[in-house]
Amino acid sequence: MHPFAAEFIGTMILILFGNGVVANVLLSKTNGNGTGWLVICTGWGIAVFLGASCSQDISGAHLNPAVTLAMLLSNDIALYDSVGYVIAQMLGAAVGAALVFAFYREHFILTKDQDAKLGCFANAPVIRKFPQACFCEAIGTFALILPVFLMSKPSIFFGDDSIAEPPIMGLGAVGAIPIGLLVFGIGMSLGGTTGYAINPARDLAPRIMHWLLPIPGKRDSDWAYSWIPVIGPCIGAILAVAVYRLLSFSL
Repeated sequence: MHPFAAEFIGTMILILFGNGVVANVLLSKTNGNGTGWLVICTGWGIAVFLGASCSQDISGAHLNPAVTLAMLLSNDIALYDSVGYVIAQMLGAAVGAALVFAFYREHFILTKDQDAKLGCFANAPVIRKFPQACFCEAIGTFALILPVFLMSKPSIFFGDDSIAEPPIMGLGAVGAIPIGLLVFGIGMSLGGTTGYAINPARDLAPRIMHWLLPIPGKRDSDWAYSWIPVIGPCIGAILAVAVYRLLSFSL
């Protein structure tokens, strides 16, 4: 499988399970309706575990343009490949969001809460102070990416000269289970302000699908906020790379 295809499939699975658990909790007449934030965080942790498991050996399991940006800045991926990764992630997220709508279509019809319908696709801040929301998204993404650098091993030495081929860097470089637990922890600890998008593809592509799909009784797609889950994670990625370089120089 080509790495671009792996990023597409991995991100599609990420959104299918991640946005799927949000729909199960927020939409009317589902078995999971009203079960709350713990269920959502658990579902997202499993979603990341599944997406990373499917793509880690092929693409490194970036599944996130902010992760790809961090790997580009750290010279772990070429510019051409990074563009292909981001396009694949956006397309995968769009398809995953469309599948969630198709799966829960009857429940979208029964749900009257327009904000809940949008919440099945995209994030929104609890308090609409955009600078603070951008800060929260940046710190959440920083908390995702810095551990990837700190926990992954760029090479393995055998004897004096023999060096094993380094792993393909990305979320999968630390293993699917640890990265799933990391995302679960971010949700439980840092997700209460903005819903922790921490991933431009996870928010923007499904938001576009919310705008395009024939969702009964939907509201606008909140384009005024849409730039926050894009810019914030990119800032967090840059910050994580900068801090890791400082730590590397000091060791």
